[in-house]
Amino acid sequence: VIYVGTAQGLEADIVPKAGLPFRTITARGLKRRIAAQNLWSLALALKGVAEAIRLVRAVRPRVVIGTGGYVSGPVLLAATLCRVPFLVHEQNAFPGLTNRLFARSAGYVALTFPEATRFLPPGARIKVTGLPVREEIRRADRERARAQLNVGEETVILSFGGSRGAQRLNRAVAGLFSVFGGKTGVRLYHATGTAGYDEFRELLGSKGIDLANLPNATVVPYFYNIADYLAAADLVICRAGAATIAELTCLGRPAILVPYPHATANHQEFNARALAAQGAAVVIRDAALTPERLVVEVKRLLSSPTVLRDMAARSAGLGKPEALEQIIACIKEIGHL
Repeated sequence: VIYVGTAQGLEADIVPKAGLPFRTITARGLKRRIAAQNLWSLALALKGVAEAIRLVRAVRPRVVIGTGGYVSGPVLLAATLCRVPFLVHEQNAFPGLTNRLFARSAGYVALTFPEATRFLPPGARIKVTGLPVREEIRRADRERARAQLNVGEETVILSFGGSRGAQRLNRAVAGLFSVFGGKTGVRLYHATGTAGYDEFRELLGSKGIDLANLPNATVVPYFYNIADYLAAADLVICRAGAATIAELTCLGRPAILVPYPHATANHQEFNARALAAQGAAVVIRDAALTPERLVVEVKRLLSSPTVLRDMAARSAGLGKPEALEQIIACIKEIGHL
């Protein structure tokens, strides 16, 4: 396996540390509006295509895999010109531009959400595989996780906004702490994001809340063992990124989803609505998220255990724990491996 990225991307640090061969091409994303910068991006893309063609000819891969984005485009075009079969994987319910452009000529278009099908061209060879999740998520066990967290029969509410957090989500969750902090029968776990931890504690302080006096509440910048917290949770409050949703559904967790409003093409809202349409989640738009609104939704769900159990079952029904194996099977088929 050879991973292709840019010298400036996070992958330039992460991939070599994972022990994978790493190659770079020149590429930069396009602005989603008319901008002079796009002319330079297109010039860089042409250079990237030439570099990708040289790379494909030198490596002679059996299969190329594209996951969307501005790096995938030149590599998939190079694969097309060099007659190398390729698979594209679309993580979101609304496909990105690169995947839409190359869907028709792909050996397979692997989807996380079947809802993405309607945005793809006729004739695309589609297979709903799901999105691979980490092994610790697949192995996570609810009873073991709750025992490790010393949770008995309490209802566990887990909330997080990603590694960098989400200011509006943090403010809404602070309101949740005002209502459920110190309440018996409920356990609160919240990750503020690395940048939001001090601000969150100050916000609680402004409400007269001292975490030291809330034995049922845990606040950290980041959950390093998120698999245990997800497995133990009865309700999850979070953003609607593809990886997060794949983990939620793999473990069958009901959720209140707050899509990140600035995601490309608003794809997180498409993801969230796909789950809500199946009864696995409730969606609150970021602009509509207030402490009061969040408290109302949480109270409504906790007051009806039957609804929560049904949401959990529907979430589990959408999960694809064997996504990795499904994608590997597609790769083997198109590459005759």
